[in-house]
Amino acid sequence: MKNFINNKILPPIMKFVNTKAIIALKDGMLLSLPFIMIGSLFLLLASFPIPAVANWMNQTGLTPFWNQAYNASFGIVSVFAVVGIAYQWAKNEGVEGLPAGMTAFVGFLILMNSTTPVMNGTKTVVSAQQAPTLLTGFIDRTWLGGQGMIAAIIVGLVTGWIYSWFVKRKITIKLPEQVPPAVANSFIALIPAAVLTALWLLVYIFFEKVAHTTLTQWIYATIQTPLQGITDSFGGILVLTLLVPFFWFFGVHGSTLVGGIAGPILSANALQNAAIFKKYGYVDAAHGGHIVIQGLFDQFSTVTGAGMTIGLVVFMCFMARSAQMRSIGKLALVPGIFNINEPVLFGVPIVMNPMLALPFFIMPPLSAGSTYLLIKAGILPYLNGVQVPWTTPPVISGFLIGGWKVAIWQAIILIISFFVYLPFVRSYDNMLYKQEQAAKAKEEK
Repeated sequence: MKNFINNKILPPIMKFVNTKAIIALKDGMLLSLPFIMIGSLFLLLASFPIPAVANWMNQTGLTPFWNQAYNASFGIVSVFAVVGIAYQWAKNEGVEGLPAGMTAFVGFLILMNSTTPVMNGTKTVVSAQQAPTLLTGFIDRTWLGGQGMIAAIIVGLVTGWIYSWFVKRKITIKLPEQVPPAVANSFIALIPAAVLTALWLLVYIFFEKVAHTTLTQWIYATIQTPLQGITDSFGGILVLTLLVPFFWFFGVHGSTLVGGIAGPILSANALQNAAIFKKYGYVDAAHGGHIVIQGLFDQFSTVTGAGMTIGLVVFMCFMARSAQMRSIGKLALVPGIFNINEPVLFGVPIVMNPMLALPFFIMPPLSAGSTYLLIKAGILPYLNGVQVPWTTPPVISGFLIGGWKVAIWQAIILIISFFVYLPFVRSYDNMLYKQEQAAKAKEEK
């Protein structure tokens, strides 16, 4: 099995993961992470989970200020994505990245419709007798957030590729060496930026005249919505959470691999939940809420590290008989609380260890799958879309993404992890203890 997976399954997967597009996508999306975290903080303040505090903020007039910061950070995450992806593609090709990112941003804006029928200055129809007026020259923030994510990814990848192609083949305006680099770089970007601007304008015209929509809206309806529907299912979360420990077992960074591919869709789901939470103060299915979002994936499948190994660590730290397990447990306890478990993965080890493979595979889908069912049944609330730093300790992270019920459930899941790992780690510990005792007896002789 080991040889089959290493020789037949992993090579094509790793070849795909290491393509220019996936690397640019993964690294480009990381650039948006600080703004997602900052925006999540202000989203929490704008819709604080404690009613008394939320009411006080509303009465004092602070909530609009929190919304202002949210709208300028988390609310326009597609802007950071399109710039970051094009930037990373160009940078990985040895080309100046910032002009590529700026060009992608221009293309992303071109593809959006800058006009919309409105009624009395809003998109809400007040009276059937009032004819809609046409408000022009604005950017619809709807498509700058989660709904524009897949369009942003496509524009960023295409722009990064074409821009780099022009520059690497020196299809640019060349200035004498005496010209300052800042001026020379701006002229280098002129031809590829002009070509790409014209290209995206032609795409906009085509969709406007032929399909009577925009590329961004068409992508959302035909690509992004089905993808979000596929991931936002019981089967979808089981597959995603099983793949992470599967790859880790063979020494491949499963969290990065699966997160890099599925992350944009899960983030888009989270952004929609955040928008609903911002508007209503809660999320539910009636308003289009998603169950499977980035928060569910992070806090109920990789919390305390891939495989949710905190139960294993607790046993090693306080109950293990073997010196090896006790020492690793003491070393791994504090990092595990902050969701770092590489000492366990490679120190126990779990990687390529068949004695611990089963609980390592079972725990993430068990945790995320049961959470999905509890949310579906209405026992737990929908997650609010807030994305917390990945080092946030469990229970605290559960409270931030869903309130006190989610925090309590997260604590229960971590307790369950101890019992899931218990029979397997006990057998492994007994084996190590016997080996240590035999080695000790041999030394004494």
